[in-house]
Amino acid sequence: MFEATDRWREAFPGASVGALVMKNVSNPANHPELNSRMSAIESEIRKNYFEGGRPTIRALPTIQAYTAHYKKFKKTYHVQLQIESIALKGRSLPRISTLVSAMFAAELKNHLLTAGHDVATLQNPVTLDVSTGDERYTMMSGKEQTLSPDDVFIADAQGVMSSIIYGPDNRTPITSDTSDVLFVVYGLEGISAQQITSHLEDIRNFVNLVSLNAETASLEIVGA
Repeated sequence: MFEATDRWREAFPGASVGALVMKNVSNPANHPELNSRMSAIESEIRKNYFEGGRPTIRALPTIQAYTAHYKKFKKTYHVQLQIESIALKGRSLPRISTLVSAMFAAELKNHLLTAGHDVATLQNPVTLDVSTGDERYTMMSGKEQTLSPDDVFIADAQGVMSSIIYGPDNRTPITSDTSDVLFVVYGLEGISAQQITSHLEDIRNFVNLVSLNAETASLEIVGA
């Protein structure tokens, strides 16, 4: 269900993007074992980065890979900001739902940008592309957004689902009723296919803590 355009391959040589589809998942508000895993990851972040502070976090190779893209748009990588908030301000990420928490936990652990979508809302094909600056969509906040040129985005037959810079839409989000889910990992040059595969496997393992009958429909990596 996932394909990439030649435009993306030409614009982002050396990049890879991963997609994981899981079926028969459940999505309660929280789960004690998953909450415990998230808390352990947050504690590890504080242990590893409190003393070194922002310079240590910003020097991480994964963070630098995203920073190289974000700075073109005068933005800061949001996962970097989350790690800084946890490490330096003692904050924790909100527990929105278990599927979202599984994604957040893996993002914090591996620092890789991930989007989650409800498969039931999608209309194939799902395509990875580079924006021209003409694409518009409604973000999670409800705000209409025009994509900046040269960003990476995912779209189905109905329109944009998410982009690196502006995040997910409000048409395809994970909800309490989601039973089939798509996770997309936006990789950039400097992030290996193996890192993306391991990240998706972490998400799958976190989901399986809650959804014992979940099935992996597909796990694929698309490389430029």
